[in-house]
Amino acid sequence: MKLEEEVGKVLKQKGLTISVVESCTGGLIQKLITDVSGSSEYFLGGIVAYSNLLKQKLLNVSPQTLITHGAVSEETACELARGVREITGADIGVSTTGIAGPAGGTPKKPVGLVYIGLCTEKILTAHKFLFKGTRQGIRKQTADKALELVKNVIQSI
Repeated sequence: MKLEEEVGKVLKQKGLTISVVESCTGGLIQKLITDVSGSSEYFLGGIVAYSNLLKQKLLNVSPQTLITHGAVSEETACELARGVREITGADIGVSTTGIAGPAGGTPKKPVGLVYIGLCTEKILTAHKFLFKGTRQGIRKQTADKALELVKNVIQSI
């Protein structure tokens, strides 16, 4: 069974819903979730938010967070996950923000740096990863890791 099928099965069993906001993954997590038949029972929707303006206006990311920490940061990942959960009413909000490359990296924030945020009623956290590979490879690794983290969170609820 594929990871997205496992996540869907557990979400259905527990009667939980999920929403996603993606930056560096560009909708890949949403695609994987909706590839599963019956995903409308637990997937409320998602947003691809590349611009900082959209992150602020639609998802309530603080301009100060973006100025102080940047779009690719733990703080932004948390605010994105919380924002998508709040605006959709989902039980679980998931976010990705990172640098998929091949351009855009810096010594402090290299290509492959990714933060995955998770927000539930009781949890608000972000996980930092440094993936290697092509743009497509980094995006796929990020999507898979996000689904794995969601599966772990669901099992603790």
